[in-house]
Amino acid sequence: MLHVQDLMSTNLFTLKKSDSLMAAKSLMELARIRHIPVVENGNIFVGIITHRDILSSTLSKLADIDREVQDEIEASIPVSEIMRSDVFAVAPQASLRDAAELLLNHKYGCLPVVEKDILVGIITEADFLRLTIDLMDALDT
Repeated sequence: MLHVQDLMSTNLFTLKKSDSLMAAKSLMELARIRHIPVVENGNIFVGIITHRDILSSTLSKLADIDREVQDEIEASIPVSEIMRSDVFAVAPQASLRDAAELLLNHKYGCLPVVEKDILVGIITEADFLRLTIDLMDALDT
């Protein structure tokens, strides 16, 4: 049986609660990711910020607000104001099937992987898509 630790990503980009909305947006754009775990004091997992959270917190480009003013506002909003702290997390030893069911049934894009409150990885929909492609390739040979 495969476990979350067999598929999870461990090279993570993280933020602290005091980082700004602007920092979160920039990191997502630069790293081309949609989920960023939020950690404090030695990688203790405290929440997550998603692309959707950022979109709902960002001033609309349709609003008549100067880009410079918008940047100032986003630089002043801490991640703690928009992150989600009521997040399902999984242990590295959890089965991949259980993790996949959580993602599917709750329509999550990712699950933080936590062991004794410490963030050790993240598993995303993209990880499962890669696994699916690998399995289909194996069936074709």
